[in-house]
Amino acid sequence: MGLVKDILKTKNSEIVAVSPTTTVYQALEKMVEKNISALLVMEGDQLKGIFTERDYARKVILKGKESKKTEISEIMTANLITVSSMTSIEDCMKIMTSKYIRHLPVVDGANVSGIISIGDVVRFVIDEQKNIIENLESYISRS
Repeated sequence: MGLVKDILKTKNSEIVAVSPTTTVYQALEKMVEKNISALLVMEGDQLKGIFTERDYARKVILKGKESKKTEISEIMTANLITVSSMTSIEDCMKIMTSKYIRHLPVVDGANVSGIISIGDVVRFVIDEQKNIIENLESYISRS
């Protein structure tokens, strides 16, 4: 099975992030603009947390906070589970399913390399299985 770096090769290399002082509303605007469901929260080059649609629903809406007044640092997920670009896709699947998370920041040493989603992982696995099937069919037809 492949590695996280294989998924990152197929994705836009832009790291979409906000600072901890960004308001929830500003973060949501950025998520809509980029058509994404999670943002990294960074202070300079340092990863501080992640903000997801789930965070918004559970920590802003349900708690009656105001999006235009609440800073991301108040509601972001700070205790992050991260992977490296050399982590196997299989390990990512295990982490995501066992921890009930949909996004994994990719960190190599002190550098943030990107973020992968459960959708990225599923697409990768499907494409890999498709290639295996095509190779087997080609092998069988040559016999």
